[in-house]
Amino acid sequence: MATGIQVFSTPEQRRGIVLGQILAHAMPKECLSKVGEHYEMPTNQGDTIKMRQYLPYGATVTNPNQFFAHGTGDRGNALAQAHMTQEGVTPPPDSLDKRDVTVVLNQFDILYGHTDKTALLYEDDIPKHQKKQVGERMTLVREMVRYGATRASTNQFYGGSGSSRGTVAGPITLGLLRSMKRALRADHAEPVNSILQSSVKFGTVSVDEAYNVYGHTSLEADLSNLPGWKWVRDYGDISKALPGEVGSCEGFRFILRPEFVPYEDAGAAIGSTGCVSTTGTLIDVYPLIVTGENSWGDVSLRGNSFDYTNIAVGTKSSADPFGQRGYVGAIWWDAAVVTNNGWIAICNVGISTLSA
Repeated sequence: MATGIQVFSTPEQRRGIVLGQILAHAMPKECLSKVGEHYEMPTNQGDTIKMRQYLPYGATVTNPNQFFAHGTGDRGNALAQAHMTQEGVTPPPDSLDKRDVTVVLNQFDILYGHTDKTALLYEDDIPKHQKKQVGERMTLVREMVRYGATRASTNQFYGGSGSSRGTVAGPITLGLLRSMKRALRADHAEPVNSILQSSVKFGTVSVDEAYNVYGHTSLEADLSNLPGWKWVRDYGDISKALPGEVGSCEGFRFILRPEFVPYEDAGAAIGSTGCVSTTGTLIDVYPLIVTGENSWGDVSLRGNSFDYTNIAVGTKSSADPFGQRGYVGAIWWDAAVVTNNGWIAICNVGISTLSA
């Protein structure tokens, strides 16, 4: 065989035995990619977009959601008195304060290849399966871009009285949920879901207006042990459940997927915590992403979000004069960004070991 020729790896054939069906395989699903704000960046304007927020009176770049300066005493009364007008006196004008959020777009690609021999002689339709895999990989990559951006928010909370990821020493608790809700509400974070009423069906429950929470499926056991936990099957209108939603508790609705992987061996020493560890030394830390309205978004390139490639074998060019190679793939520009850290919270916890 001549050197320098691209070689593709094709699965071995099954000739000589009975050909069974193509088995199902694990597939990612979009959860985060379906929510959040969607922004578009114009073409031919560079790879960086800067979004701007004008701050309400009293807010600062450090505390963009606070109307009152932190200090002692009656801050609300102080604000009111500061706005009292003196007869015949023109007050000095105020200026608008602003906060900028910068996002850099990145390019992502997926590419599969096959030969004319595979396309013409192989018993399975390899190009067809490659197309399917391209779509599924795009889903996973996009979801991980959003997962990585949101869990990097600066508004972090830690289980087991921890103060950092490396000191996480316990699973999710009701107290931890309430601490996050207190902080989110103090920063004017609005829930993203309205109240779900119970129905006339026996045993159904109503669900408070709620923040969405995204996490790994392994968190389900600890979540179900929370006081006041409600399974999604008991909602009054189950058609209003979110994709991947398993239940709710005190104003939080939980969406769990195995793609939202933990930080392995990243917490405190396992000791007697009763938490899971990959190696048996340090606790695995599972982030729960709590989102309020308008807390984060993703950015795509206007008019050029996805560019799909489907070059069939037999397509001749100077690089492939006999059309011996085919390709299936996609390339796109993408980014995700937290636009308001006060309206999103990351809860870092361990998960309890399960007894038989």
